[in-house]
Amino acid sequence: MTSRPAHIAMFSIAAHGHVNPSLEVIRELVARGHRVTYAIPPVFADKVAGTGAEVKPWNSTLPGPDDDPEAWGTTLLDNVEPFLADAIQALPQLVEAYEGDEPDLVLHDIASYPARVLAHRWGVPAVSLSPNLVAWEGYKEEVAEPMWAEPRKTERGQAYYARFHAWLEENGITQHPDDFAGHPARSLVLIPKALQPNADRVDESVYTFVGACQGDRGAEGDWQRQAGAEKVVLVSLGSAFTKQPGFYRECVKAFGELPGWHLVLQIGRRVDPAELGDVPTNVEVRSWVPQLAILKQADLFVTHAGAGGSQEGLATATPMIAVPQAVDQFGNADMLQGLGVARRLDTEEATAEALRETALALVDDPEAARRLKDIQAQMAGEGGTHRAADLIEAELPVRQA
Repeated sequence: MTSRPAHIAMFSIAAHGHVNPSLEVIRELVARGHRVTYAIPPVFADKVAGTGAEVKPWNSTLPGPDDDPEAWGTTLLDNVEPFLADAIQALPQLVEAYEGDEPDLVLHDIASYPARVLAHRWGVPAVSLSPNLVAWEGYKEEVAEPMWAEPRKTERGQAYYARFHAWLEENGITQHPDDFAGHPARSLVLIPKALQPNADRVDESVYTFVGACQGDRGAEGDWQRQAGAEKVVLVSLGSAFTKQPGFYRECVKAFGELPGWHLVLQIGRRVDPAELGDVPTNVEVRSWVPQLAILKQADLFVTHAGAGGSQEGLATATPMIAVPQAVDQFGNADMLQGLGVARRLDTEEATAEALRETALALVDDPEAARRLKDIQAQMAGEGGTHRAADLIEAELPVRQA
């Protein structure tokens, strides 16, 4: 019995923070000769096709990457109900897409519930690719149960769980929805271990930290540091939570008048540059930037502390001011601050004065610089893309050549 190139099927949702971390892993698996299909809504088809994977398109009911984040609502149930509804309507589409073309192994983002159902149906291994933190021993008691205590008591919360249970049972799965959604049998964690809370309590027989899986970003464009820019600061709130004109104005005030500083300000597509008022010549306003190219030359990163941005800041040893906006970003901001490589400022605290004062202290902090170099070295040893691909191949069933 020898192994031979396999059909590996990847499943994700149409969100930059869920798709981007997987792309280099997919590219590497294709380069190793495997046939990789990637089930994704059409808005990400071109980006996925660029890896060499074969796109299996399906239609999603979730808010898209260019929709206003307010479309997700504000409560826990507002956030989770759309994923279940989308999974239920997506499953028949995916069953049809893979009819007669079942894979040898399923890879899936943590938000792709149908992928785990399909792996169960096909009787093939499933490996989760987690783009953010994972559960540790005690997570249920310390985080999940308190978070769900009130919603579980409501009629709406009980209806959500009843619907989830019924859907799983229809598909022959007896797991509780919480275990189904949050406890994979095997998972590769696409963040550095340094960003994982309670990392010493993570079950490493299930979860393997491979760190940032970054590749050549040349296609995203280049960026050149301007002559005379003694310090460069990049401000980016990622791709979703960018509708913050007031915050951007504070950033312009904070850095626009600092001698020798150059500010690169990414404002996204939902803010008109005119809302920023008069902008000094040392301020570069963009709707989108090649983030990693800039961070390799930057002296400071003002970030929303999403998983992707946080690890890019660590990988380039760039000190950070974390201004979290939603979900896991608050925890990431605290982790970064605890590591001694960042300072957390909540949006309402991020005045021009606070940003400037924090920035000046941070860029000249030798201890922060030392810690960043240490973490950068640790991350380099986690293996990244190549190790992830090795571990995925190790999960493939051995077949006759």
